[in-house]
Amino acid sequence: MENLLSILIFLPFVSGVVSFLVKDDTSRKVALGGSLLTMVASFQLWKGYDPAGEIFQFTETRAWIPDFGVSYSLGVDGISVLMILLTTVLMPLVILSATPAVEKRVNQYLGWMMILQAAMIGTFAALDTFLFYVFWELMLIPMYFLIGIWGGKNRLYATVKFFIYTMVGSLLMLVALIVLYRMQAEQGVVSASVLDLYGLEIPYNTQMWMFAAFGLAFAIKVPMFPFHTWLPDAHVQAPTGGSVILAGVLLKMGAYGFIRFAMPLFPEAALAFTPLILVLAVIGIIYGALVAMAQDDIKKLVAYSSVSHLGFVMLGLFALNSAGVSGAIYQMVNHGISTGALFLLVGMLYERRHTRMISEYGGLSKVVPVFAFVFMVVTFSSIGLPGMNGFVGEFLVLIGSFQYSPWLTAGAATGVILGAVYMLWMFQRVMFGPNSNPANANLPDLTRRELVVIAPLLVLIVLLGVYPGPFLAILEPSVDRLVAVMSGVPMTEAVETVAQVVGGHQ
Repeated sequence: MENLLSILIFLPFVSGVVSFLVKDDTSRKVALGGSLLTMVASFQLWKGYDPAGEIFQFTETRAWIPDFGVSYSLGVDGISVLMILLTTVLMPLVILSATPAVEKRVNQYLGWMMILQAAMIGTFAALDTFLFYVFWELMLIPMYFLIGIWGGKNRLYATVKFFIYTMVGSLLMLVALIVLYRMQAEQGVVSASVLDLYGLEIPYNTQMWMFAAFGLAFAIKVPMFPFHTWLPDAHVQAPTGGSVILAGVLLKMGAYGFIRFAMPLFPEAALAFTPLILVLAVIGIIYGALVAMAQDDIKKLVAYSSVSHLGFVMLGLFALNSAGVSGAIYQMVNHGISTGALFLLVGMLYERRHTRMISEYGGLSKVVPVFAFVFMVVTFSSIGLPGMNGFVGEFLVLIGSFQYSPWLTAGAATGVILGAVYMLWMFQRVMFGPNSNPANANLPDLTRRELVVIAPLLVLIVLLGVYPGPFLAILEPSVDRLVAVMSGVPMTEAVETVAQVVGGHQ
């Protein structure tokens, strides 16, 4: 389909603008229709992407600011395809979950959600560094309003903290982008295209500074320990839909930034920083799990679990081998599905009881058996039970990290055990503990609408757990290219080598 990526960006954007202009009931139809059309259109990426073809496909390039070499340049590789599909699958479920959870300014809530989707897809598809930065910053605006208007009691504190953290990192990245642009221009190439920047020869000392600037922006967004402190506040205060998108997609932007920019642009610096990043990743895995274990608020427990799970992503990514990087990217998708489902379920529980405190529940398995079964499946997915999606990603990450350091892998494996402890302990207390509160006696089970919201995620949990082959296959060329670059092969040669290898597999 011609201009498919532009359609995927502007369709939700237009739906969002229209949602602002109509009444609440109509805005629900507009936003849901726009999100469903975007999802259907995004399936063309999966259908049309050829792993044996060019690394970047569905490309579009139009002059934007030609005097400065800035263009409207879009394209996707296998990594981008999976990230965009994750975004487009989650958004209709978020829109459906807004009924009846969101009661005030519904049209504005849905409008900001759809604009956020457009910005997220644009970030994954941008091949021009200036365009990437525009979409990267644009994501902050909808999230700022979603938390600030529809959040909890301390929403203003959480909103300001979220905005300050991400803005500081983004400004450092902007400075680094300007420096790269100037270096490119001095070599006679006036271009902001990331594909042109891949061929730029950068001195080692400059790489170190550039990687630090990019890396800090991306580490904050992941969020890596110790830059994670904004996340629990943002998650707890955000509305359910905001938490789903924050955990499901926005946190992946940081890891995606490392893959697309920081690592291939500054490979020598990335290698130098690798030991530090791996140690911080393992600390984050264990720290997030231990702090999650101490929480008495279900939503805060899930929020800290994200710190732990994203530590696995960074561990696999900087293991710098095919197994680790593939596992990291696969785990990005898995975390979006599993943790997104957890936040949806916590939101459904909150709508019934208006509390998220674990001590307020108990014995719910007898009262809401269908809800309990769904919660059990999602819990098993989160802890990486074999047969569920979480197992595949964590297993590949641990295989990859073991090749780098058995000791770090042992520390990460401890996080797997701790993850099972805090998730199963929470599940036991909520679903099978003593039911001491009479308010739990008459809770309604999952409604038809809620089943429609959660069912697609259950299907994906099982599908990605038992049949990961097609998803890993679409990642293979992009992963091999990144590993080749980190092994010292220039980007242009890496692309040719991967093309030959993939062609030989056909």
